[in-house]
Amino acid sequence: MEIKSDEILGPIGEVLTEAEKNRGILIHSFQQIQEEHNYLPEEELAKLSKDLGISMSDVYSTATFYKQFYFTPRGEKIVRVCTGTACHVRGADKVLDRMKDEFGIDEGETTPDLAMTLETVGCIGCCGLAPVATINEDIIGEIDMKKLDSVVDSIKKGEDITSTADED
Repeated sequence: MEIKSDEILGPIGEVLTEAEKNRGILIHSFQQIQEEHNYLPEEELAKLSKDLGISMSDVYSTATFYKQFYFTPRGEKIVRVCTGTACHVRGADKVLDRMKDEFGIDEGETTPDLAMTLETVGCIGCCGLAPVATINEDIIGEIDMKKLDSVVDSIKKGEDITSTADED
């Protein structure tokens, strides 16, 4: 038999139960906000805090617990270069260096025009396609300099980039 806090504590338990419900929707709310803005703007978090009756301190402590949430604007395209063993051996460092040079940013940074954010990831899980990067959700595999030229040009032009993971 499950005992609820409102059954034990009466009116205080009802308040606690409501607070638990509100906290339960925080992560989903963060995901929706980040989907819309590509990060969690402070004004959106303040509105969320007010709407849910949760302190800003609690909102921030929850959001900062998860690595997936960002507090600064990010690029329209999120480029993640795999630096796992297979990718490293097959030239991931050259891919990363070229992206840094082309866009004038370091890993973890975003271009001033918010076109792109550059990140590294330990392994994407496509070792047979090394070196690999993702652009948003699309996987770009077997990256050579010719393919990298095309990717760089597409990002600079604001064009969509489609996955090459299924290409022969």
